[in-house]
Amino acid sequence: MISQQDFQELKFKTLKYFWGYDSFRDSQETIIDSVINEKDNLVLLPTGAGKSLCYQLPALLKEGTCLIISPLLALMKDQVNQLKSRGIEAEYLSSELDEYDAETIYGRCKEGLTKMLYISPERLTNKQFLQNIEEIQISFIAVDEAHCISEWGQDFRPSYQNIKDFRRNNPKIPCLALTATATPKVLEEIKIKLELKNPTVFQKSFKRENIRIFTEEVSDKFQRILDILKYTNEAGIVYVRTRKEAELLTEFLHKHQLKHVDFFHAGLTTKEKNAKQTIWNNSNSNVLISTNAFGMGIDKDNVRFVIHYSPSPSIENYYQEIGRSGRDGKDSFAFMLWDKQELSNFDQILKNQIPNKAEFLKIITYLYSIFQVAEFELPEKVFQLNANGIQNFTKLSAAKIKNVLNFLHNQEIIFFNDHKSLSSLQLLMQADEIDQLPQKDAYFLELMLRTVSGITTHKVMFSEQQVSNKIGVSLHLIKERLKELQQKGYVEYVDGALSSIKFLKPRDERVNNSLYWKLFEHIQKNKIQKWEEMKFYIEDNQFCKMKLILAYFGEKNSKNCGKCSVCEKNKQSIFGKNISNQIVNLLAKKPSTIEELSIQLSYHSKENILENLIFLLDSGKVKMLNFRTYMLA
Repeated sequence: MISQQDFQELKFKTLKYFWGYDSFRDSQETIIDSVINEKDNLVLLPTGAGKSLCYQLPALLKEGTCLIISPLLALMKDQVNQLKSRGIEAEYLSSELDEYDAETIYGRCKEGLTKMLYISPERLTNKQFLQNIEEIQISFIAVDEAHCISEWGQDFRPSYQNIKDFRRNNPKIPCLALTATATPKVLEEIKIKLELKNPTVFQKSFKRENIRIFTEEVSDKFQRILDILKYTNEAGIVYVRTRKEAELLTEFLHKHQLKHVDFFHAGLTTKEKNAKQTIWNNSNSNVLISTNAFGMGIDKDNVRFVIHYSPSPSIENYYQEIGRSGRDGKDSFAFMLWDKQELSNFDQILKNQIPNKAEFLKIITYLYSIFQVAEFELPEKVFQLNANGIQNFTKLSAAKIKNVLNFLHNQEIIFFNDHKSLSSLQLLMQADEIDQLPQKDAYFLELMLRTVSGITTHKVMFSEQQVSNKIGVSLHLIKERLKELQQKGYVEYVDGALSSIKFLKPRDERVNNSLYWKLFEHIQKNKIQKWEEMKFYIEDNQFCKMKLILAYFGEKNSKNCGKCSVCEKNKQSIFGKNISNQIVNLLAKKPSTIEELSIQLSYHSKENILENLIFLLDSGKVKMLNFRTYMLA
């Protein structure tokens, strides 16, 4: 048996070898030791405190496979890709994988080769999974985003209740629950619903001393972001709400000669996303303008600022997003830009995307009808989904339809793929039967067999563009021919550029009418409540911004941070601040607007800059170049 001293050495060697660190952060080492000692643990660490390492490192040191339960496929993929890039054996199981791929993964776990297996909570009731898991040695269970088990959490997922039953059937396997955002009420619910046995609770304050928070009411947001980025040469993220905003803002900044800026959203192909993320990860000055599709599992220490072009839907989301800056402990900035009209627009948008019960059922019924799914039936196929078709039939807004589809996806009733991905192809006949087909079809199928290997035995992911390059046939023609062959029943083809849907549970009208509707309604009410709390946070200009966040997460007696926009304003209203000399020095270099001066003076309040400018104008040291710009007299 390994001695305690040798074990400590091994722990640090593993940390250095796979992650390149010489020491642990904050409470990481204590948590890892507790996991290795096979206790139940509950970890509440803010974003950026290194939660993932708390289960990833012990998974490597312990015998067997660590089972990681995670709510989002994108998060699983991201984590597995990161681990593999470090040379660590990790896999994920998801509804988009076929049986062939899943069996390969189970096989590697049984042999003890895969150290970490990521699954969704729905997988815990899957028969194939439960049969295979009996032959796999599980080192411990890590429940990521554990707040999803709570009805009061921001992302309630009823399937997290499956964990309790799975644990009851495997009582000797220890459990580690992790979350970055949980109020005291949610934390208590996690303990009860996961049935944690005398858990050691690791809880770090949500206070981030190194992040200065600014909220600002702005009418011209494009200009404000240009002003901020003009004077910074460091890595950052600008969060926007829509894909279109991401692209338009990037285009605007490029026109103004800011070339170190790029956009990122879920509409990009995996290849494009990886390329953009790699450039950003390896740069000290690149800025990504992104929807919230970007951010999960980010492992970049030197992000100096996060700008919110529009408010987040909840304080939890907002806190997680600003927490992606300053992970190296150095000074960082979080800006939130807003205006009153926008807040009332969001009220409306939120209301407009929530269907009533009749509309909710109409969308679900249409899905079953268009794909001819009978009551209690579960089709095997993946279907292409035409969003316009649903809209034309139901006469409902795209926002309502998307909301319901995302709900059905999160509850694993369907697998809804709305992202561009590789296409898939499988031959539905024996290869030796191809000769009996019409010559035109036989020739094209032989061509595909030679170009895309493996389609005779299982579903293969492939790129039509690569096939087009290889065989010299246009992309459009390849897609048309594959659709024809699919209609004739020769192949199963899913075009990765279109949305697709796979049914994961048999059709059950009674359950849709009662259970799922009640659940959907509860989640929508929760969403509205979270937005109301966020609105109060945005509009309030009396309380310290960091103090408001801490109070929300149950830290009631905290002091003012002394450096957010509210604290700065309060300081200056009490003392005023003579910064005339600094203003004169900046204007000696070049004429500037109040906004530009504010940024160059570490985001000093514009009210105080204006007071000083009035004094300088009166004394004749400064004059106005035009109605916005000041210069030395």
